[in-house]
Amino acid sequence: MTQPILALTQIEKAFPGVKALDKASLNVYSGRVMALMGENGAGKSTLMKVLTGIYNKDAGSIEYQGLPVKFKGPRESQHAGISIIHQELNLIPELTIAENIFLGREMVSPFGRILWKTMYRKADELLARLNVKHSAHTLLGELSLGEQQMVEIAKALSFESKVIIMDEPTDALTDTETQSLFNVINELRDQGCGIVYISHRLKEIFEICDDITVLRDGKFIGQCAVKETDEEGLIEMMVGRRLDEQYPRVAVKQGDISLAVEHLSGQGVHDVSFTLRKGEILGISGLMGAGRTELMKTIYGALPKTAGEVKVDGQLVDAHSPQDGLNAGIAYISEDRKGDGLILGLSVKENMSLCALPQLSKGIQIQHGAEKLAVDDFIQLFNIKTPKREQIIGNLSGGNQQKVAIAKGLMTRPKILILDEPTRGVDVGAKKEIYQLINEFKAEGMSIILVSSEMPEVLGMSDRILVMHEGRISGEFSATEANQENLLACAVGRLPQRPTENQPKNVSNEEPA
Repeated sequence: MTQPILALTQIEKAFPGVKALDKASLNVYSGRVMALMGENGAGKSTLMKVLTGIYNKDAGSIEYQGLPVKFKGPRESQHAGISIIHQELNLIPELTIAENIFLGREMVSPFGRILWKTMYRKADELLARLNVKHSAHTLLGELSLGEQQMVEIAKALSFESKVIIMDEPTDALTDTETQSLFNVINELRDQGCGIVYISHRLKEIFEICDDITVLRDGKFIGQCAVKETDEEGLIEMMVGRRLDEQYPRVAVKQGDISLAVEHLSGQGVHDVSFTLRKGEILGISGLMGAGRTELMKTIYGALPKTAGEVKVDGQLVDAHSPQDGLNAGIAYISEDRKGDGLILGLSVKENMSLCALPQLSKGIQIQHGAEKLAVDDFIQLFNIKTPKREQIIGNLSGGNQQKVAIAKGLMTRPKILILDEPTRGVDVGAKKEIYQLINEFKAEGMSIILVSSEMPEVLGMSDRILVMHEGRISGEFSATEANQENLLACAVGRLPQRPTENQPKNVSNEEPA
């Protein structure tokens, strides 16, 4: 292989109580896509922050275009030709798309006047390149999360960088948007750009990447060509052990009906009815925009219902707020852990116990001893990698933040646990741990709703699956009846044929619009 355009060698970085990087290395080559893989907490994000000057390295070397470099911050690394597309969006909803793309580096005339027409034309060209069907004049806040992610990608492309680092770039994208991104990656590769691709979606790695670098616990484990390994070998490199069964569903005797939803309608939800039993995992599948999250938030009380009923253990629940949902025994873990699930400036302890403070208090006095014991129990149970319970949660990896978000819901001791995209942005090792915990709660009789865009996850973990299309239930399948073809047919509104003895029944009261 030729000389790397970017080489990070034997990088070390320590924080109080933890060594984040321990002789970590990464080589990036012009005209090739390097996958940077590892479990949450493996050191991938820390290594990128060392590269761009956010953190100072304790040891090691960084060479860019054959010369040693030490950037003072992200702006300096960007001007040198290294851009990062962050997993967390860094955009302003009140500004237009063009204003976001060129914020802080507006195009100006020799007299200092902003060249608005030129800026908007350049922004429109970038959007067309990514197949985004919006004008650059559109306010960013009017875009979906996936479309905003494409704007973040357009912003990075505008720098015409020699090295582009993509951190979970498809996390919020639809299949069509993902394909548009892959087309751009292939175009950049052909132009000689070096790309670092960070993702937990193994299928994408084998589809778009040329090489793989694996980190584990801050250490460099190895580098290889994609064609020299397979998913099983890559997982073993990442977690240090074989994952024999990726989706460990367990058989549990189901109890009585715990949740009954009857003819529920609301924002993006139309006449939905279903039941959920104790000890059951009910999967909710469907395409983005099908109304899955809206249905869950309506049940929980975060969105208003316009018709229908929700009953928990036979008792009518009239939830007008999330607190009403919690009081009724329903816990909802949001798909957007940063926006809805966690307060990044607070500690692990404060985030985890926030919703459970009524149970941890006597009168208006919080029982701090009981709070610490409960938090420590969940840290141990979930294997959360944090130096202490007082650690600011924003400093944890994405997977560990997700575990805290789930623990936060469980500390309220719910009857119904709703998990909306619980493994989004989580590595395969942490996924397995989350699945095992879900199974433990299921075995204890908890009722669980699993909303996921990952079809193998829904098929692998659910006892029964509902499919949504345009706000309605378009199909229902048992675990033995379900397959990807049936789920996808219902997801696009093409319903299965009339049920026979071996076919699942369709539970929708009417054809989807």
